[in-house]
Amino acid sequence: MNSASNTYKRTASGADRERLILDNVDYVGKILSTITVATNDPDERENLKSAGMVGLIESANSFDISLGISFRTFAFPRIRGAIIDELRKLAPVSQKMLHQIGLIKKAWQLLQPPVTPEQLAKKTELSLDQIEASLEAMRFLEPEDWNDLSCIVHQSWKSDEFAPEHEIEKLEMKELLAESIGELPEKERLVVTMYYSDELNLAEIGAVLSLSESRVSRIMAAAKFRLKEQILARLK
Repeated sequence: MNSASNTYKRTASGADRERLILDNVDYVGKILSTITVATNDPDERENLKSAGMVGLIESANSFDISLGISFRTFAFPRIRGAIIDELRKLAPVSQKMLHQIGLIKKAWQLLQPPVTPEQLAKKTELSLDQIEASLEAMRFLEPEDWNDLSCIVHQSWKSDEFAPEHEIEKLEMKELLAESIGELPEKERLVVTMYYSDELNLAEIGAVLSLSESRVSRIMAAAKFRLKEQILARLK
């Protein structure tokens, strides 16, 4: 955790809030780099970034260290939510995509966890490409029902940020993530590893794998769905 989060008090000064914002501008870009379904238009992406900055500022204004979580854990859903709200204005989802999402949600409810994209394709009679595109859209349309992998990880860290048991819980989650990532199909494993371990954005991953950014985004969506299912099943 950065020093700004460590020194933050319940009643923060303006300097504290400014430090939190400046130290986490890159985090807004990191979150935005996973949201490529919307647009490649520079002006529209700038609007998304500005929305994320609003989420960051609001997070800095309301963050309370007594919550027992890091600032980035606290800020993540607020930054991402602000970006998604702006995304919905820029890129309304087609009726065809909404229909596919409806089929997938019904199939998901009927299948035994952990559910895989392949099982969804078989149950809905959609192609795997259609499943991946729908999962990608669902991450933005219904973030509360279809949480991103990062949301799941953040929500699982319930203990005091500075308590010894928190470090144990964090280590257990990392081990669970590593085990689940190791079980992913090869291409999904490569994309997730390059994103989380090597900290490459989707465009950079696409360059390494000779894939378009949109294709990498869909692979990431499928991988995150698969990981979410595996982790939730193991945490029960």
